[in-house]
Amino acid sequence: MVNLPEHVKNSIRERKLLRRGERILVAVSGGLDSMVLLQLLHSLASPPGWKLIVAHFNHQLRGRASDADERLVCDTAKSLGLQTISERGEVQAHAEKWRISIEMAARDLRHEFLARTARCARCRIIALAHHADDQAELFFLRLLRGAGGEGLAGMKWRAPSPADDRVHLIRPLLDVGRAELGQFADESKIHFREDATNASREILRNRIRHELLPLMRRRFQPGLNKSLLRAMEIVGAESELVASIARRWLAKKQPPFVRLAVAVQRRVVQLQLRRLELAEDFDLIEALRLSCGRPVTIGPEVTVARNSAGRVLVRTVTREPFQSNFLALDLGGQAGAATLDDLHLHWKVIAQTGARFRLLRGCEQFDADKVGRHVVLRHWQPGDRFQPIGMASAMKLQDWFTNQKVPRPERRHLVVAGTATGEVFWVENQRIGERFKLGPETQRRLIWTWRRSASL
Repeated sequence: MVNLPEHVKNSIRERKLLRRGERILVAVSGGLDSMVLLQLLHSLASPPGWKLIVAHFNHQLRGRASDADERLVCDTAKSLGLQTISERGEVQAHAEKWRISIEMAARDLRHEFLARTARCARCRIIALAHHADDQAELFFLRLLRGAGGEGLAGMKWRAPSPADDRVHLIRPLLDVGRAELGQFADESKIHFREDATNASREILRNRIRHELLPLMRRRFQPGLNKSLLRAMEIVGAESELVASIARRWLAKKQPPFVRLAVAVQRRVVQLQLRRLELAEDFDLIEALRLSCGRPVTIGPEVTVARNSAGRVLVRTVTREPFQSNFLALDLGGQAGAATLDDLHLHWKVIAQTGARFRLLRGCEQFDADKVGRHVVLRHWQPGDRFQPIGMASAMKLQDWFTNQKVPRPERRHLVVAGTATGEVFWVENQRIGERFKLGPETQRRLIWTWRRSASL
């Protein structure tokens, strides 16, 4: 094993993580990783004059075990002559309030506590104990979730706090494995506590830790950590380059968006979604990148689109009320006409067998006997279902409009026709109903012609 204190000292110096006389808030949970980090920084603090302050956040998720963690951290800090600042959080309540996972709620509250405590303690640096195995686990977590280069680059040695970018996080153990930390703890007689939830295979991260990574090390690559860290370093540097090109382009808008490399186009869209605080979903990014001017619905009455200049625009769509106008028709005669709003309809029934007819714009033909004598003309209403010709089953008319890309403002103006029982057999400018088409058994035809006095 390498000399761990010397290795960490070199990492801090080479990566310029700390300055002389730095005030450092050390996040200590009571587990192996953070207890080793605390001891290492304490042993290295004297020549550079670092001032260490210990911070512990009690998540209150494991009852007495959580309280025992807190006691160990406070007692250890006291034995080292260090100040401890601890706080308890209602993680469960936070998760329920914001409808997020327990893990995400714990992370949010923990980072908020650390950033607030750092400001109060006049520390601009928070030291975290993430190590090489954490980085490997994170790589596969994000890979399985479909992350891009930025996500696969993993945690940085130094980065702004997600709760306050005026405070920076450092990770001096990022290239040290868990086994090396355990060996150092044994040799230095460092006390720590095990979190029982780390053994639960119900958590994806734990399955990666206990099943996937051991299998890969045993069967494919014994030096997995080293290979992954190198790959993440490369991916991270390339991702940062693409991001810097995208940011420069957003400032100047030259060359035209369509001439940018695909990777830069994606990052341009992603950065704009981030600024707008919208989900950076790959499918959404691709839809905006590939389609100019086509709105994508991202929530109730909210759409987002990209213009030809590459700018992403959010628009609130005012939903028009459903129209309640309707008109009852009696098709008992041979022909007739009717008008609903600005739609003018002409119909006639003829005795003609067979299924063949010449398709004309604004004209459809139905089996008159299947339609029946009484018909209702009306506008689309919530819950309407329709079985388009050629389809095996009925579907919501709203889903049909979405699939056919009928613009939202147009949908509620379209007229539909239903039978006496309410079954929709015609939707204006769309397909006819499957059950009402002409067939070999047809004896009478309903010829249905329509036009609008003003186009939609």
